[in-house]
Amino acid sequence: MKNILVDWKNRLKKGHMLSVICVLLLIVAILGFILYKKQSEYKQASENSYNLAFYELVGYVQNVEAYLAKSMISSTPEKAADTLTNLWREANLAQSYLSRLPIESQELENTAKFLNQVSDYSYSLSRKNIYNEDLNDEDFKNLKDLHVYSIELENTLNQLSSDLNEGRLSWSELNKKGTVAFAQQVDNITKESFSSLEENFHEYTGLIYDGAFSEHLTGIDKKGLTGDDIDEEQAKEKIEQFIGKDNIKETNSLGYSENANIPVYDFSVNTNDEKNINISISKKGGHIVAMNVNRDVNAEIITQEEANEKGKEFLNEKGFYNMKETYYLKQEGIVTVNYAYMQDNVVVYPDLIKVKIALDNGDIMGIETTGYLNNHQTRDVSGVKIDKEKAKEKLNPDLEIESEGLAIIPTNWKTELLCYEFKGKIDNREFLVYINAENGKEEDILIITNTPNGTLTM
Repeated sequence: MKNILVDWKNRLKKGHMLSVICVLLLIVAILGFILYKKQSEYKQASENSYNLAFYELVGYVQNVEAYLAKSMISSTPEKAADTLTNLWREANLAQSYLSRLPIESQELENTAKFLNQVSDYSYSLSRKNIYNEDLNDEDFKNLKDLHVYSIELENTLNQLSSDLNEGRLSWSELNKKGTVAFAQQVDNITKESFSSLEENFHEYTGLIYDGAFSEHLTGIDKKGLTGDDIDEEQAKEKIEQFIGKDNIKETNSLGYSENANIPVYDFSVNTNDEKNINISISKKGGHIVAMNVNRDVNAEIITQEEANEKGKEFLNEKGFYNMKETYYLKQEGIVTVNYAYMQDNVVVYPDLIKVKIALDNGDIMGIETTGYLNNHQTRDVSGVKIDKEKAKEKLNPDLEIESEGLAIIPTNWKTELLCYEFKGKIDNREFLVYINAENGKEEDILIITNTPNGTLTM
């Protein structure tokens, strides 16, 4: 044995054997690195996939809660059927993304069971509405109970989201100890929470900001986009009129956006007071489409009411008259206010302009006029055929009305409806309910969300 070891040592002293061993060690190291990298990439891809599924789940659970809230105040079978069908769809999508998460626990089964019950129950109620059958007191009680549980689930998911974002939990940890970490998170949703509801399911066979209407900003006809086509030099002149020629140090063209919803000339403007402004002017008519001022805002001094007035004064100066503030959102010292056009005391929601106001000194930091330019025109508001008191009879009797008036709202079919707008509360939750002023049909329900940073709708 000793002779063998001596012989092996002598062979290692030879250069070519040492080189072979070094190459082999290098190959092993490279292969190890490649495997480690592949494993890291796979782990990252899995994390990304789980993150996507989780945040989709959170979004759909939020929608479930919102539709459950709306279903409790809907007063007509047609609108209730629409709301419940949307609820059925969102609950199904939530179940789909829940199933993609790498967690197994009894409590997770209860969460899946809850979403399944919401789906089945809302579908069965929608069938009743479709056949013009009103929901009874027991139906509304069950919807209310489901809504309470949906809030618990939403809060649970929000806490889990916070833990994941701040690094207190990771998907790999949840995968390893799902029966501990996740179980503790979802313990609020217990089996007992659903037992009373299960008793009612056997009765049914076949076991569904920006601000109000701000998503309906685009139109085909561009009714507010008036005037002849202009060229780039004429667009520069429009900028000088809008900002003030004496305030401009330099204007640089950023090109022509032909495929935008509204074709525009884009510019970057440097002002004499060292501000940089991005601004877009429409080719047709030379209208201001968007403007954004780049500067930091480090204090909030003026009130929301003062900001609303600053925005309204600015709009009047620029030729946008009869605009009323509706909803707003504050971010980093800047408030974005939605202004809707008013015609004969009727709020015209499709004609929307957004204005950004600095809360340190009231400077106008931006404007976006897409909704207004797409939709603005004079409307016929004489189509009121039922009076306000008759419209109120269509409301849920539990709705405590806070304000009322007429409004024109857009539909998903690019049409508009003249409605009575009723703002009210049920169980300290604020709603907007729209009753058609011509036929008394319940057309839409929105939930108002008041936060420290703004008032939004969904």
